[in-house]
Amino acid sequence: MKTRSLPLAAMAVALSLCAAIAPASAALKKGAQAPVFSTMGALAGKEFRFDLAEALKKGPVVLYFYPKAFTSGCTQEAHAFASAINDFKAAGASVVGMSNDDIETLKRFSTEACRDAFPVARANPGLVRAYDVALNRPGMPAGLTDRTSYVIGRNGKIVMVHSDLDWREHVAKTLAAVRALKGK
Repeated sequence: MKTRSLPLAAMAVALSLCAAIAPASAALKKGAQAPVFSTMGALAGKEFRFDLAEALKKGPVVLYFYPKAFTSGCTQEAHAFASAINDFKAAGASVVGMSNDDIETLKRFSTEACRDAFPVARANPGLVRAYDVALNRPGMPAGLTDRTSYVIGRNGKIVMVHSDLDWREHVAKTLAAVRALKGK
């Protein structure tokens, strides 16, 4: 009997380790109502108030959460969204980057990384909880957001969710979802 319990215990430990290191998945699922909010943000180095309800009146919104401004992956992701911003606009969508960075950092990031192409806004703790994007990983500082992108339709419903710390697929997946919306 002891020989059977050892493999089972090892399997339980292995499964718990896999769960701990597996990529997080966003709690907000496709079809869910997106939490409405307003927060401070920056565009082209200037501070402004972003209001999701107002933005949705103009068309779908790509709301992408990133962990920390001026880190390698977050800067590359911002460059990729900036390069594709005309494609998003042609599909009728706006793009907003979201992080827990302070407003002065967001002002710089909106110019240097986002290349004045789209705004970035502050994801306060309540907003991070509402969108379930807290990055809870061992060794990571508290307050960071996971890398999660939402496409929100004009009706406020979530059309697409992509949650992956690898930034490389976020632009392509959100753009495809926005284009599919335009085709409907």
